[in-house]
Amino acid sequence: MEQVTPATLKQAGKVIAVHLAYRSRAEQRGRSTAKPSYFLKASSSLSLSGSAIERPAGCELLAYEGEIALVIGTDARRISPDNAWSHVGYVTASNDLGVYDLKYADNGSNVRSKSGDGFTPFGPALVRASELDPAELRVRSWVNGELVQNDTTSGLLFAFTQIVADLSQLMTLEAGDIILTGTPAGSSVAVPGDVIEVEVDSPNTGLSTGRLRTAVVQGTTEFADFGNVPKATDADRVDAWGSAEAAGLTPAGLSPELRRKLTNVGTATLSAQLRQRGLNNVSIDGLKSTRPELRIAGTARTLRFVPNREDLFKTHGGGYNAQKRIINTLNEGEVLVMEARGEPGTGTVGDILALRAQIKGAAAIITDGGVRDLAAVAALEMPTFFAGAHPAVLGRKHIPWDTDLTISCGGATVQPGDIIVGDSDGVIVIPPSLAEEVADSAIHQEYEERYIAQMVAEGHSVEGLYPMNAIWKEKFIQWATTHPIPHY
Repeated sequence: MEQVTPATLKQAGKVIAVHLAYRSRAEQRGRSTAKPSYFLKASSSLSLSGSAIERPAGCELLAYEGEIALVIGTDARRISPDNAWSHVGYVTASNDLGVYDLKYADNGSNVRSKSGDGFTPFGPALVRASELDPAELRVRSWVNGELVQNDTTSGLLFAFTQIVADLSQLMTLEAGDIILTGTPAGSSVAVPGDVIEVEVDSPNTGLSTGRLRTAVVQGTTEFADFGNVPKATDADRVDAWGSAEAAGLTPAGLSPELRRKLTNVGTATLSAQLRQRGLNNVSIDGLKSTRPELRIAGTARTLRFVPNREDLFKTHGGGYNAQKRIINTLNEGEVLVMEARGEPGTGTVGDILALRAQIKGAAAIITDGGVRDLAAVAALEMPTFFAGAHPAVLGRKHIPWDTDLTISCGGATVQPGDIIVGDSDGVIVIPPSLAEEVADSAIHQEYEERYIAQMVAEGHSVEGLYPMNAIWKEKFIQWATTHPIPHY
């Protein structure tokens, strides 16, 4: 075995990384791909074991990805998978570090988010590929001594030989080039003070790269405003940390106690309370529910469809589009609200994506457009509120365009984080700042109306009772002494 040296790093003309390669990662992220795809990292991002890596100033989401790195030994151009391994000279460990705070700025290229100085630690030892079976390798990562990633190449979606041969179809892989072969499940965020270690080994032969060690430190030089500066959304935080729980995120403004309150009062009552506070345009109109017997409450995630235009549908409609991305990032208790311009002439969601939303823990889907596969969608436990059923797919009327922005749905304005409540009467939007106050007032209103209904059932006239005059209010106060108000 040889040790990685500065000269080794200088030999790397290209550093090519695989986006998604392990089954465990695909399952964790809720997405997969039929064929490998790639991005480039700057060769100046390479660093040696024992180096420190800066989390750039202003960034919070420096994510680590332990990976097996292949070092090309002899030039390869248009080779087949059958002889691809013979062009690999060495195998070692690597850490495909990146900052999610800058992903938005790269338009998918990962140039800035992945190519910072030192963002590709590499080594410490090079194991000759000829001494290894590529199907029997293991990669493990530790953070501060705790094992966080552990997988083998038996879990790959694409064999290393397929990856090498595929890349060689378009470009010459030159001696010294490095291929980062993707990370398994367990990637997450590192913070200053953390020490990350990655090791690649062959359990059958005992050969190992040793542990690649990288310490995280805090950068102090701020980004200048003549370029994009770091920013991160909650969706970025969930992607970087691996889950909403790991990111410390809970539905904004909606505690379990508040959710119980909101689902124990009707939308009609909540609407009345909002109207008392000057909010009259908070109902999402014209929808019906697949599960009208259920009451739902959750925080809004939003998706906007635009009218179909064939050239734009080619770039935004197919593949892993905005609709699929937001459904894959839904968190427990969130409500996906879609703006479809009140156009029911095509489906905006079908059975597969609705099932995915349910599995992700969504409280409901709401669309002022159409639903496909209505029988299957209606059979789900999660309700969907929709304008009508239609068999057509997106390309007939809509393109999924933007996510997590202010939208219009069913005549109501909905912002990400708004609280959505739905039942058989309809769907309403509650500003988070008013939610506790409105919920408590609605509970008290229904408590009073329970008494009024009881009096009407006993034969009393509604005159002076509904609403209550001073005489009836006094009687109500007496009744309340033996009938406590519910606590949810």
